[in-house]
Amino acid sequence: MNTMLITGAASGLGWALARAAWQRGWRLILVDRDGEALADKAARLAGVDTERVRHFALDLTDDAARDELVAALRDEPLDALINNAGITHRSSVARTELAVFRRVMAVDWDAPVALTLGLLPALRARRGTVINIGSMAGWMPVLGRAGYCSAKAALAQFFEVLRGELADDGVGVLMVYPSFLATPIERNALGFDGRPAAHARSSVGRVRDADWMAERILDALAAGRRRLFPDRFTLFASLLWRLAPDLYHRLMRRRFAGELDH
Repeated sequence: MNTMLITGAASGLGWALARAAWQRGWRLILVDRDGEALADKAARLAGVDTERVRHFALDLTDDAARDELVAALRDEPLDALINNAGITHRSSVARTELAVFRRVMAVDWDAPVALTLGLLPALRARRGTVINIGSMAGWMPVLGRAGYCSAKAALAQFFEVLRGELADDGVGVLMVYPSFLATPIERNALGFDGRPAAHARSSVGRVRDADWMAERILDALAAGRRRLFPDRFTLFASLLWRLAPDLYHRLMRRRFAGELDH
């Protein structure tokens, strides 16, 4: 039986991935900072088959706690690591406190990089795959999301380099680039001062649900895909950014004008 570790597994896309992977017969290691919710979700899945689910409650930006997790799992074969845990913000650059940008980078870049490097021996042992939940915001600028765009762009570049360097080890990398999803990451978005953002998010295209996204991610993993662009509209937008950046900016400012006031 193959083993998959999912971060941010207690809600949103992480929980949808856990349910979908469970139904496909995976053994799961679930990680989330919300210990109570995580234990509840793990119990829902496990039922009487408790050997198929393990869970660890920790903040992945806590170096000591993350190192303990790595130490506990380093020597166990790992077929898939899904770096799903994430955070975003909705606030203009000029108003945003630097601590907010640092927090977003710590969760969205530092933590997945550190966890992946720590678990490389376990992934090598099974010629496993690292699945990173990126964002189309890492490919193109989005007003009010400078920190998030930066973190996701850094994530993509880091793991594209790692892909090439690990090719001879048999470790795969699947980069997933969703657009707007109906998950708690947006409901819990930070504002300019680090408190919850007070204004509703702006979006373009269709807002997909987490279950729809989870099934496509697992299908892509099974097919050995390297990159997943599930939404054609945002893929088109990213191409527009590359081919006609001034037009892209004009259209984005029109659609996301409300972000300029926060």
